Amino acid sequence: MQFDHEKLDVYQLTLQLIAWVTPLISEVREKHGKLASEVSDHLDRASLSILFNTAEGNGKRQRPTRAKFFDDARGSATECAACLDALVAKRACAEPRVQAGKDLLLRIVSMLTKLVAKFEEPEGLREEAATYQANESPI
Repeated sequence: MQFDHEKLDVYQLTLQLIAWVTPLISEVREKHGKLASEVSDHLDRASLSILFNTAEGNGKRQRPTRAKFFDDARGSATECAACLDALVAKRACAEPRVQAGKDLLLRIVSMLTKLVAKFEEPEGLREEAATYQANESPI
């Protein structure tokens, strides 16, 4: 038996990302210490956030709430991509070293984008159009 969220391809792909990013984080911490520890800590938290928000969102029953959690997971995925860019910018990693992670993240973001679209309100919240007229009154 499995939980419903474990059946999602995006959840399984995120587990692959976490497995990929964990040795990278250890490597960065060993080689660069404090220089890149803030970025690697953020990368660790953001990658876990993708996983947690995906699982929690899939467990919600209301469509807009599900969309919100999937959207939060998508935001965490783009944060991870930014963290990988920051590690390259800080010269803690070379671009080829982070490319596999960015490829995974592109797939994750794509999947989450589709889940958000599937569960968000079709037209969003809007007010009815109103017609306004100005009455000329003598002053």
